[in-house]
Amino acid sequence: MLGPIFNREFLTVPRRENHYLARAAYLGTLWIICVTAWLASGGLWRAETLGDSARLGPVLFRVLTYVELALFLFFAALSAVAAVSQEKDRRTFILLLITDLRNREIVLGKLLGSLLPIVLLMTATFPLLMALVLLGGIDPRQVWQSVLIVAATSLAAGSLGGLVALWRDRTFQALALTVLLLVLYLCAANGLTLLPMLTSHVTPEGINRWQTRLDPFRALSSVQDPSSLLESGLSPSYGFTGVMFAFAALLNGWGLSRLRVWNPSGEPIMQREQPEEAEDKERSLAGDAKVRGSVHAAPGALRRVGPNPILWREISTRAYGRRPLLVKTAYFIVLGLICWSALAPALIEHQSWAFAAASGLIPVCVLSLLLAAAQAVTSITSERDTGALDLLLVTDLTAKEFIFGKLGGIVYNTKEYLLPPLILAAVYAANGLLATPPLGHPELRPSMNAMSLFCIGGCTVVLLAFAMLLGIHVALRTPNSRLAIVHTLSTIFFLSVGTMVCVALILINGRFEYQWGSFVFFLAAGVGGFWWVLSGDRPSGALTCASWFCPLAVLYTVMNVLVAKPGSQESADPLIPFLVISGAFGFAVAAMLVPLLSEFDVAMGRTSGGAD
Repeated sequence: MLGPIFNREFLTVPRRENHYLARAAYLGTLWIICVTAWLASGGLWRAETLGDSARLGPVLFRVLTYVELALFLFFAALSAVAAVSQEKDRRTFILLLITDLRNREIVLGKLLGSLLPIVLLMTATFPLLMALVLLGGIDPRQVWQSVLIVAATSLAAGSLGGLVALWRDRTFQALALTVLLLVLYLCAANGLTLLPMLTSHVTPEGINRWQTRLDPFRALSSVQDPSSLLESGLSPSYGFTGVMFAFAALLNGWGLSRLRVWNPSGEPIMQREQPEEAEDKERSLAGDAKVRGSVHAAPGALRRVGPNPILWREISTRAYGRRPLLVKTAYFIVLGLICWSALAPALIEHQSWAFAAASGLIPVCVLSLLLAAAQAVTSITSERDTGALDLLLVTDLTAKEFIFGKLGGIVYNTKEYLLPPLILAAVYAANGLLATPPLGHPELRPSMNAMSLFCIGGCTVVLLAFAMLLGIHVALRTPNSRLAIVHTLSTIFFLSVGTMVCVALILINGRFEYQWGSFVFFLAAGVGGFWWVLSGDRPSGALTCASWFCPLAVLYTVMNVLVAKPGSQESADPLIPFLVISGAFGFAVAAMLVPLLSEFDVAMGRTSGGAD
């Protein structure tokens, strides 16, 4: 029914080298989270009773299901986009269209084939969640409903990613639009709370029911409440699952109907010359040398190329697809919704709380990092898949022209995504929301906010530079474009989500001394994953040091901000975390950039260095 595309994925997924490694790493990470939460609740330092176990079970269940939902929501969409976009970049998608494959075999085969690894990970998680039932405080129906919510969310996110990839002809636009549409959907689902203020025909109770059916995180939260099992009627999880399956059916139906309308898109159509046109062309070419010298192949006026042809191509041509304004419009809509939800309580309602700036800065920074990394990695993978990268490497372009041309083009094309975090930080600083002065010393607020703005702005610039250079570094060293995209965006995603998980685990009871042992495992996992992405196949001393410095710097910064002054609303000194983050990630930038500029062929693996 699903055709040979799905059958191929079904047979080859278990044979891939990273299949068992990914399952072991995923389950190992969940186990470390369980141990950390257990240590945070007392762990080895006190004798547990049955009541303690019953209270620990729901905590572990809540943390694991939220982490699982966030991971699968992101990676389902990313995997579906990469599966289709890679075929388009390699110009093999058009070969699928000229075969006798039906539309459903192409669309559904690509979608479900890309979701197979996620289904396997989800299947491996189910026994772990059922084991938590033995601790008490959890009903098996909650486990089943949570798995159903995660599965429905993954299917809907994958369907969205597959539809966007079928629509857009460039990988960056497909990735960026998918991420932005996911964020826009979550913002719209949470924004339904404003409807009772606009019309009296909608009640808050009705809005809450619809939000539970639309927002995966709200639906998961409703399932984790044991009192929901006592309510009569259909569980909210089944209503949410039905809505997500309806969305998936609608998106896939749209993709099936528009598959051969959208594709092939932008392909040049070569017209066969007529005999009269061929004779006229031969007569014109047989003219005098002066006429032949004035003829050039491309029609229209000649365009002057700048001193760096790579930079000129990145800025002055459609290297990343047509209609880029669509992606930027979606980004500004998402940015406006995030800023409104973050700034309205502080500036309009005059509500103040600790870490107020985090509610707006963190999502905007994460979004900017993902978009910058996606632009960087696709700037190389698109060249490789079309066969242009090998042509560029045999020209007389120097390594500096190539790398700095790519970096300059990335900065120019993502300038709308790079500036909003800095502007938002300046708005927070101007309103005194970046730092809270000690009690009784309000005169220190301006100077502390100015220092915080400098430190946050500097860290943001360093992290954005790291994201852009990471995309180029990984894309040049990874021959498989799909793996390059997944490795780059996964690194940024885990860097963001892993940090937030550490923050949540520290805040469970506010006592870090109970958790330092398990955080050693987090650190080891972060160092290992970072080392594999940076220099797994071709290690170097500098990249190995960078893989140690960056996770250590992130963990130290989290501990410094959250644990430096426990029990108080006073902000920690931002200077030391700024120096640590800037030093670690600045060293990582240098470790990736220097080999690309000085030993370009060695850095790409095209030669082994001194032996050649």
